[in-house]
Amino acid sequence: MAHRHRYHIVTDPNDRGCRPGETLATRELAVIQRWAAERSAVPGTEHEGRPGVLALDFPGFKEKGLQPISWEEWFKTFQARHLWFLYQERLRDGRPSNFYKVVPAQYVEEAAPAQSM
Repeated sequence: MAHRHRYHIVTDPNDRGCRPGETLATRELAVIQRWAAERSAVPGTEHEGRPGVLALDFPGFKEKGLQPISWEEWFKTFQARHLWFLYQERLRDGRPSNFYKVVPAQYVEEAAPAQSM
């Protein structure tokens, strides 16, 4: 059985978490798209022609073999696979963070959304 973690669950695109370095979790497409847009990241996948591993492509950090796909395809696959998007808004030192990870639901223990500061 996979080890489950508790994360600050984000449901509102305006929720930026409580503290720098905090790992946040969401299934809300508006939150994911807002976070990616602020970093000029675009949706991608490792397979051409059909969505495989879902990823985001950041300017200047082109991953080898990553193929662009539409947000519609990315979100449809994300939802169908019941995935969670783990991410950080800011590093511990306060700088913007590009950390994210797409994980299966069994890795996230749902909790009530934490209150934002």
